[in-house]
Amino acid sequence: MKKIQMVDLIGQYQGIKDEVNESINQILDSAAFINGPKVHEFQAALEAYLGVKHVIPCANGTDALQIAMMGLGLKPGDEVITADFTFAATVEVIGLLQLTPVLVDVDPYTFNIDPIAIEKAITPKTKAIVPVHLFGQCADMDAIMEIAEKHNLYVIEDNAQAIGADHQFRDGSKKKAGNIGHVGATSFFPSKNLGCYGDGGAIFTNDDDLAHIIRGIVNHGMYERYHHDVIGVNSRLDSIQAAVLNAKLPHLDTYCSQRREAARKYSRAFAGQEHIVVPKTVRGCEGICDTCDCHVFHQYTLRITNGKRDKVAEHLKQKGIPFGIYYPIPLHRQKAYEDTRYNEADFPVTNLLVTEVISLPMHTELDDEQISFITSAIIEAVNG
Repeated sequence: MKKIQMVDLIGQYQGIKDEVNESINQILDSAAFINGPKVHEFQAALEAYLGVKHVIPCANGTDALQIAMMGLGLKPGDEVITADFTFAATVEVIGLLQLTPVLVDVDPYTFNIDPIAIEKAITPKTKAIVPVHLFGQCADMDAIMEIAEKHNLYVIEDNAQAIGADHQFRDGSKKKAGNIGHVGATSFFPSKNLGCYGDGGAIFTNDDDLAHIIRGIVNHGMYERYHHDVIGVNSRLDSIQAAVLNAKLPHLDTYCSQRREAARKYSRAFAGQEHIVVPKTVRGCEGICDTCDCHVFHQYTLRITNGKRDKVAEHLKQKGIPFGIYYPIPLHRQKAYEDTRYNEADFPVTNLLVTEVISLPMHTELDDEQISFITSAIIEAVNG
């Protein structure tokens, strides 16, 4: 059996090596390293893929979130509601802009922000909601958009982990993740489903005026060289990263399908295991539905419910199987984001999840032998 990787970027590269190398070589030959033709080519291709009017590339996913909030004109003291169970970048940019983060609990099965908790947290100072499409599927965007419309709030989708996912609305229509709220943000960090070979990100919107503002912000506030009309930042996707993304984008749906197939095999192997809770989709599917396309499984995250999560982690380590604990500490307990406003009783699900979750190797190169080895080791540890 070949060595198990948490993310096998080398194996993926071998399958697209010629396309990637040719695309990068075109940049080297032209020396168009910043804002070159490859960046504009990728922008147009991603707009077409997502079905969104405007894609504005930028330097990384954290910048994408910050720039989206800057573009909306949020002011210091404005409250922004987001999930307690996620990576810190989501709340980090809220703090950097001197906005007020309001952390709320999540759903125990999809791990995404709980719409009921959102509505309870709204005050007259609330200006925006940031749903994080965690681990590869959209939050409950039907409910979230209804809440936003009712209270006149912006919705900023943190789509760093779910690019390529579809959200099916109650009426049966579909939209791509990141193309539902007022603005979306994503990351092209190498381990993402659509990842470059360095840092990269993008902002999405269907609002022409907002797109115009954001295009200035990413480039020092300039629309015309040396004319600074708004306060901006220096956040541009470089051409080499765009070249890599151009080579990968046509394969994204295949990558997502391969991840879903690996997830189905994991979930089938764990069927009937009392203390192993497999990830569920927003439709209630336990990761084994052959027709479900709403989850792209950036991570395949289990819950171990009998108090043996750490024992499972140690057993995997001994077996040479990589894993991740995403996330070990709730944001409301992180030193940087502690606040007397928070009550532990408001976070029962998040406080439970941090003791139970474990993410397994998930990428396009997983084979049946590896999946069998991983699942057998987990079952052995849980029941031992």
